[in-house]
Amino acid sequence: GVSQDFIDPVGRNIISDIGKGSPGGGERDLKINHQLNSLLDQVSSPVRRDLVSRASFGMRTPGNNDEIDVESGRIEKDREKAVRSKKGIALYNQALLSGLAYCFSSCSMILVNKYVLSSYGFNAGISLMLYQNLVSVIIVSLLSFLGLITTEPLTWRLMKVWLPVNVIFVGMLITSMFSLKYINVAMVTVLKNVTNVITAIGEMYLFNKHHDNRVWAALFLMIISAISGGITDLSFHAIGYTWQFMNCCLTASYSLTLRRIMDTAKQVTKSGELNEFSMVLLNNCLSLPLGIFLIFVFNEVDYLLHTPLLRLPTFWLVLTFSGFLGLAISFTSMWFLHQTGATTYSLVGSLNKIPLSVAGILLFKVPTSLENSASIFFGLVAGVFFARAKMR
Repeated sequence: GVSQDFIDPVGRNIISDIGKGSPGGGERDLKINHQLNSLLDQVSSPVRRDLVSRASFGMRTPGNNDEIDVESGRIEKDREKAVRSKKGIALYNQALLSGLAYCFSSCSMILVNKYVLSSYGFNAGISLMLYQNLVSVIIVSLLSFLGLITTEPLTWRLMKVWLPVNVIFVGMLITSMFSLKYINVAMVTVLKNVTNVITAIGEMYLFNKHHDNRVWAALFLMIISAISGGITDLSFHAIGYTWQFMNCCLTASYSLTLRRIMDTAKQVTKSGELNEFSMVLLNNCLSLPLGIFLIFVFNEVDYLLHTPLLRLPTFWLVLTFSGFLGLAISFTSMWFLHQTGATTYSLVGSLNKIPLSVAGILLFKVPTSLENSASIFFGLVAGVFFARAKMR
């Protein structure tokens, strides 16, 4: 039955043709049919064996495939877990490295600016900011010309999109210069905690991001430490504190605005991307005409023409070094903000105040009292408590 079903319709046609072609031949037909059946059995036996073997293989195959699928599924899951773990480690390393680079450049920048404005007595903060940004533009343009880095072309559409955040950037730098002129580094670090409060409130209203009670408790401690530090500050200066409060507002606005502007700016570039070097070049290029305008507004031109500091080679060396630090802090801040968020950006900025405060007191020999030192320490502890609350 298997052989006939398997070779049908060819076999049945052969049998019918033989039967039809031999009328009246009884015995001969029986012999022919007997020989034909034996021939079909011989032919069909290997076919039958092949069919049975294939059927048995087909019966075993699903089980084997199931085992293979299960094993391959486990392998795929293991591979996915390994890829996810590698991505997690890579992202963690990127965030950690960018955070450390941002902390180092930020601390160094504040100490060098304080040294230029206080130790040298340089009374042109906007000019200092302008020179630092000019150094950054020259370095990034040179690296791009040599092909070591890639930057997006500065089109009018891109500059128009980036202009609002650049105005905030320039205001942040200028208010930082003016506050450092009147306030010691340790108190500047404590007062900068107000930036975290403004940033957290801005994230809540702008991005609908909610914070738990521990975060708000840490922010409240930061405000208390800033107020107590200002009251116990032996070198309190109202103008310096005003500039510092403005700097806190502008710094929080910069961190909140930058991520949204980055997403919008990518849509108007030719490649659809905007790397850190392109943003540094764009930020510093746009700050040059605005800085020149502010130099005339604040009447720093007369001071630059008469100050003997510009004739000192060591002073120019310190200024150029501060320009390199300006490029470093611009790059690392955008790099770190890419890896994290606005609150984490401000958070790490508050954590690096611990070594910065100690270095500022020791290097510049700041007169301090027990109450003021306690308030500074209280503010630094509040920053650490805020960090732990955000991590949870």
